[in-house]
Amino acid sequence: MTEKLPYGTADASFQAAGEYEGIKQLVDDFYTVMSSIPEAKTIRDMHPDNLEESRDKLTRFLCGWLGGPKLYSEKYGAIRIPVAHRHLDIGPAERDAWLACMQIAVDKQSYHADFKDYLMKQLYVPAERSRNKD
Repeated sequence: MTEKLPYGTADASFQAAGEYEGIKQLVDDFYTVMSSIPEAKTIRDMHPDNLEESRDKLTRFLCGWLGGPKLYSEKYGAIRIPVAHRHLDIGPAERDAWLACMQIAVDKQSYHADFKDYLMKQLYVPAERSRNKD
């Protein structure tokens, strides 16, 4: 029997998220939530009308960020979260709206409860790093 690695070790988080297809589903649910709840209007308006590239970028980023293949850099090059978002006005309210959308999307997934908790705690880091105003 193979021992399960802790989340954040090797590709354990990538595996727990369902690999590429599971992460893609999470991202699809995330953007559906962002496009449908009034609390997210401000952050939805920061995105293009067509979310195809946004979905692709976030899916690819999360794959690598969760310990899987570095799909974002293969297609788009290196990412530095603060630089990628500096053209947007992102304060605590926008960060929190993004996290609220992600929480709803995470809750829709069939992930283990402990992974859902772990993932949301970890997602605070890039969300906060995107913030560029008080």
